Amino acid sequence: MAHIALYRKWRPQAFRDIVGQQHITQTLQNSLREGRLSHAYLFNGPRGTGKTTAAKTLAKAVNCERGPAEEPCNECSACRRITEGSVMDVVEIDAASNRGVEEIRDIREKVKYAPTEVRQKVYIIDEVHMLTTEAFNALLKTLEEPPAHVMFILATTEPHRLPATIISRCQRFDFRRVPLEEQVSRLTYICGEEGVVAEPEALQYIARLSDGGMRDALSLLDQIISYTGNQVTLQEVLGITGGIGMEQFGRLAQAIISRDAGAALACIEQLMQEGKSAEKSMENLLYYFRDALMLKLVPNSEEWTDRITDASAFRSLTGAFSADRLFQCMDVLNHYQAEMKYSAQPQTIFEVAILKLTCTPESSAPAAQSGAQGQEADAEIEALTRKVAQLEQKLEQLLKSGVPAAPGKEAAQRPSGVQNPRPTAVSAAKLGIKLDPYVPFADSPQLKQVLGKWGHVLQQVKERRITVHAWLVDGEPVAVTDEVVLLAFKSAMHRETTEKPAHKELIEQVVREALGAPYRLVTAMMKDWKETQAGTAEQPEAMRMEEPAAGKPGDDIVEEAIKLFGEDLVVVKE
Repeated sequence: MAHIALYRKWRPQAFRDIVGQQHITQTLQNSLREGRLSHAYLFNGPRGTGKTTAAKTLAKAVNCERGPAEEPCNECSACRRITEGSVMDVVEIDAASNRGVEEIRDIREKVKYAPTEVRQKVYIIDEVHMLTTEAFNALLKTLEEPPAHVMFILATTEPHRLPATIISRCQRFDFRRVPLEEQVSRLTYICGEEGVVAEPEALQYIARLSDGGMRDALSLLDQIISYTGNQVTLQEVLGITGGIGMEQFGRLAQAIISRDAGAALACIEQLMQEGKSAEKSMENLLYYFRDALMLKLVPNSEEWTDRITDASAFRSLTGAFSADRLFQCMDVLNHYQAEMKYSAQPQTIFEVAILKLTCTPESSAPAAQSGAQGQEADAEIEALTRKVAQLEQKLEQLLKSGVPAAPGKEAAQRPSGVQNPRPTAVSAAKLGIKLDPYVPFADSPQLKQVLGKWGHVLQQVKERRITVHAWLVDGEPVAVTDEVVLLAFKSAMHRETTEKPAHKELIEQVVREALGAPYRLVTAMMKDWKETQAGTAEQPEAMRMEEPAAGKPGDDIVEEAIKLFGEDLVVVKE
């Protein structure tokens, strides 16, 4: 027995049949009874909660031949023809495909004329947030001075995208998600009328998947009935929708608490073989531990855990987890769920997350943030710090004791007993950059976007080359133009190492992938940047240096420093 288009068949035809919106239907019925109707209404809320249905019901109620009445009779010619959509005076417009100013101007021209078939003209504009700015301006004039025979009903899922001038001229009604109990009750009633035998757990699972949308619940039930016939079981629903049974998560949770990595990976492999996605499995596992935490910490929390059909059995599955352990599980899963969004191998990320929970002791399990840094990065940074300290110590000894001059032509010509003159500059230093042009971009929208994704950039650089990440973490984005990201560094060595062509190319590639724009990387010292912002900056030292005079001898100490650090990092002052 095929059941086609359950939603079309069971779509409410009266206010009393709209599920979960009693606060709105009661208000509209009172307005109809007292004759206090507005010229414009705004219905907003999640999809599938009855906005368009309520709009059509209101259009029938004001035009019913036996009314206006609190409920349309659905028997007269006007009600039946409005339901069929054949009344020219009741117009339903999809703003997603008719969003231009010309369409709204056409409405403005037509509203002047009196209705010809029914009592009142009704314009239902669905997804009204899709209108252009010009179209909203054109609609505003009509909403300000509407003819007495016209009613506008605007429906949207995104009211924040509507101009305040439009909202202020409408009576606003906020549709809410349909509660789970009311959805299950409605589904049970429909199954009884259709002669379908359905398990309560199956209907509850369908209602949960619909996320508060009655239309989605009916569409999903229609799909399942078309496949299974007159018997609807939880297992069949799970198989059709790709859902995961609670017992499968129970086995995975048992493997985690038992620290059985093999059993945990076997559970994941079984989920993947059944066609489950790693992303959905991660999401559902988070919900699983969330519900376990609610049952453990919140008294009488069964009403907050809609996903649990048998609370006592669920408690027995998760009883071995302490509250701290559950918090840790959710932290780790949440961290890796964020990583999964940018990974080409989500199953691998899911497996790593489960192995981390399985193999890491509770007392020593690091938080998600510390896990992101990694022990390998810490060791690398520590080694680099030691090397810098050794080089600084060696340079200090050289400066104190001096280095014998190397024999050469100029040394041979120098008179005996005359010391080398102190040099005034090193060989050609790389010119710095002018920071003044970047100051206006210190609070640009692009900078906010870059700062929001900088953590992801660092993580991607770390995954590709951890040594580059060790230098880059010292830099901070301080200004962003349409083409350039300016990084300010506290350490000159970190800055210069980042500027190496191979390192810079890698960073720019990651920035391009993360931000979707071909940004170029420019670096500066944090001290110079702050001075420039304060308006007291002088030209950076590297920009003031001059080439040494031709034939002027160098200093061996300086030459040794250049060998250790590179000429770009050495500045000699008188």
